[in-house]
Amino acid sequence: MSLAGKIEVDVELKASGDQFYKIFSNEVHQMPNASSRIQAVDLHEGDWKTPGSIKLWKYIIDGKTEIFKERVHFDDRDKCITMDGVEGHVLEKYKKYKGIFQVINKDEGGLVKLSLEYEKHKAADEPPYPYLDFVAGVIRDIDAHLVKAA
Repeated sequence: MSLAGKIEVDVELKASGDQFYKIFSNEVHQMPNASSRIQAVDLHEGDWKTPGSIKLWKYIIDGKTEIFKERVHFDDRDKCITMDGVEGHVLEKYKKYKGIFQVINKDEGGLVKLSLEYEKHKAADEPPYPYLDFVAGVIRDIDAHLVKAA
């Protein structure tokens, strides 16, 4: 049995895909204002807008505070954001963890295709469904924040 896997979910947006991509790619430091699940996003290396920069997230999942340090990559043409896990609680549970956010505009609103790629430590470990649900919830929070601000 393979230890690597991928889980996915599509999250519909009421706000435009462009609005969502902008906040997630260039204004990530505003996330705590948009989602109560996110306590802080701090810059660890680089800057807020440059691909390859490293950010440190502090968030609450299942009632516990965790951290996630990630290296971010952007594909502005395809509106795709990739976050490669560098350190943090999720990497205590998985050898590899990568979040991929593909943002799609629609006639009304948009869509985020969320994929989590991971590698388990051992075959008996469960896929990261709690993290998939958590990130989908953050996407919904950001969408609601953007709609309210419009």
